[in-house]
Amino acid sequence: MKRQPGFTLVEMLVTVTIVAILLVVGLPSYRYINNSNRLAAEMNSLVGDLMYAREEAIKEGQPVAVCVSSNGLTCSGATAWQNGWIVFPDPNGQGANDVPASILHVQQTFTSTDTLTSPSNPVSAIIFNREGFAQGDGGVAFAATQYDLQDSTKNTAWTRCMQISAQGLVLTESAKAPITTGAWVGTCP
Repeated sequence: MKRQPGFTLVEMLVTVTIVAILLVVGLPSYRYINNSNRLAAEMNSLVGDLMYAREEAIKEGQPVAVCVSSNGLTCSGATAWQNGWIVFPDPNGQGANDVPASILHVQQTFTSTDTLTSPSNPVSAIIFNREGFAQGDGGVAFAATQYDLQDSTKNTAWTRCMQISAQGLVLTESAKAPITTGAWVGTCP
């Protein structure tokens, strides 16, 4: 009688055990990488649009505003930046009250449940003047503002923080890798 090729029960149990061990070790790492990358992409999107607005203001010699917008057409006046935002030229420096038809960029609402909030000085719009300095909505003085981006679990391992100075400079950090330049005035949870 000829022996049939295949797996024995012992070989299959060893293989299933090895796969189970790899999954137990790998899934938490995958979750960390997935959450970390998503939060970094969301924060980089806002930082990129703020820098774009600042560069456009300097290049064009006129104010450019970034404001919270849930519909991509008008400023909502809210301070929940996770609902999306728009970048637009603002020659009158009026911010939310002066959205023209020509919008430079639209950021849609985050697809996740992440929140982007300010623990100290929430603003609904940031205007960069022709010198690149930040101003508040309506051209009022702008105080340094910090925003914290957190997932729904509020896990500090995935928290990202951003600070905008009155000079228009943007600093970012993660809770695990704080900035040590001394320019950071807040604390990232």
